[in-house]
Amino acid sequence: MLLTEDEKKLTSEYLENGYCIKKVSDINILEKIIDIFVELTEKTTRIKCISSKSDYLNNVHKIIKIDKLNDIRMNIINGINQHPKFREYYYKLAKPLLDTIVGNELAMQRRINLSIQLPNDDSSLLQVHADTWSGDSPFEVVVWLPIVDCYGTKTMYLLPPNKLKIIDKVFTSKKNNNSEKIFQEIKNDVLWLNIKFGEILIFNQSLPHGNRVNNEKETRWSMNCRFKSVFTPYGDKKLGEFFEPITIRAASKCGIEYEYPGE
Repeated sequence: MLLTEDEKKLTSEYLENGYCIKKVSDINILEKIIDIFVELTEKTTRIKCISSKSDYLNNVHKIIKIDKLNDIRMNIINGINQHPKFREYYYKLAKPLLDTIVGNELAMQRRINLSIQLPNDDSSLLQVHADTWSGDSPFEVVVWLPIVDCYGTKTMYLLPPNKLKIIDKVFTSKKNNNSEKIFQEIKNDVLWLNIKFGEILIFNQSLPHGNRVNNEKETRWSMNCRFKSVFTPYGDKKLGEFFEPITIRAASKCGIEYEYPGE
């Protein structure tokens, strides 16, 4: 492969581990995202941030009730997806990694998702799954961005590529017919991905992953958004419906628009 040494290193890391955790490309853009989140949270909860922004977000469980969480989350999701610059900010934070791991002609998920996981809350669980099990394309990656430190049970887990044979055995066993039983079979082999504020995660969404009850003392805030090379095969989530092209190059535009003489 005609890659630079840095590109070869990143490629090998992603293929071996199934993920990469690196610093965001621009901390100033991340700070703008934090400002947007604090503003939306203040507007939704009607409670002002009177401490540091990180303390406000980490301790939001002290000012909201679990039964109101999903409404608050959906209001914030709508707010970030209506913001005219938010998707651009998100893409730019991951661009250097995406250029190497996915390519430079990209399709991006049209709506960015948000997870808010309060301490000891079992209503916000994402059971073990791989996105490809439900029809997603194996050519997709997930860009996972925390806006607080995510550690211990306050983060997500991933089954690494070298442990996938376990899943083959689980799927052929009639005893393991639900997500919880599958997790119990793989729980000793999953990796808990500790990610600090200022870092970003790209992972292979065909690997089993999920979260558990957040047993830490702080609230988890994390976003996720899928990217893929625009000309690779699509699964159930189609271009124009779920994905939107964001970086089509001039030669591709010429090719798409080309018509043979006389047609």
